[in-house]
Amino acid sequence: MAEYQTNALVSTEWADQHKEDSDVQLVEVDEDNSAYKLGHIQTAIAWNWTTQLNDQVRRDILSPEQMAYLLGQSGITPDTTIVLYGDNNNWFAAFAYWQIKMFGHSKLKLIDGGRVKWEEENRSYTTEVPTIQPVEYPVNTADASKRALQSDVAEALHTTTALIDVRTPQEYSGELIAPQGMNETAQRGGHIPGAVNIPWKLATNEDGTFKSADELKNLYNEKGITPDKNVITYCRIGERSAHTWFVLHELLGYENVRNYDGSWTEWGSMIGVPIEK
Repeated sequence: MAEYQTNALVSTEWADQHKEDSDVQLVEVDEDNSAYKLGHIQTAIAWNWTTQLNDQVRRDILSPEQMAYLLGQSGITPDTTIVLYGDNNNWFAAFAYWQIKMFGHSKLKLIDGGRVKWEEENRSYTTEVPTIQPVEYPVNTADASKRALQSDVAEALHTTTALIDVRTPQEYSGELIAPQGMNETAQRGGHIPGAVNIPWKLATNEDGTFKSADELKNLYNEKGITPDKNVITYCRIGERSAHTWFVLHELLGYENVRNYDGSWTEWGSMIGVPIEK
């Protein structure tokens, strides 16, 4: 049986045992913090994906200075092991992982299964918000090799780069532009030409954990997504595709994988770019 290529995952049991370690900081990452306020893992702090992990003026990831501020205000140093988890099967936690990884923080983990697994096991929550002592975190530039911009995707259309649309089949076909209840949308429905549809959820079990390495390899290999290829993942706003980026890059060890965080809300609204339905 194949093993995951990195130790990027920790179990709920590990998180429960190490949540009070002085060199560990648990962080719950959600689109908003409503779930966190109702109850969260003891010692975990909250990051709001909408307001804290996206630049509020530019449509972009955080600048080096903004990332250093976020980590520093969270009491995190380069020696801190950041343990991320969240709702929606760790979508937004995976986005945080991807972004922090770009800025070079090496001690980084994702709780396998996130809130879904934690709650299934009836592990305890608290409403107490921990007191954090801010620190100075060094400013580091981002590693652009883990990210694809719209221009990179346009160029990839003329190469052998594999594009993975991780949205639902209904979004991929153009039947839906966004899932019900989601606000971010685009002008057109469809998908990027040549992209294969491998919904993110196929990589997970019912309890939110990731499938085995062998199952994941088969899932992507059957669609022609092999380790030798350059791969770009995308969804609607970049969080589901960060989840698939995590699977390919961190769990399966694919070297050349980029997340297109502009995703369909950007591509589907651009003038002059091709789409397929």
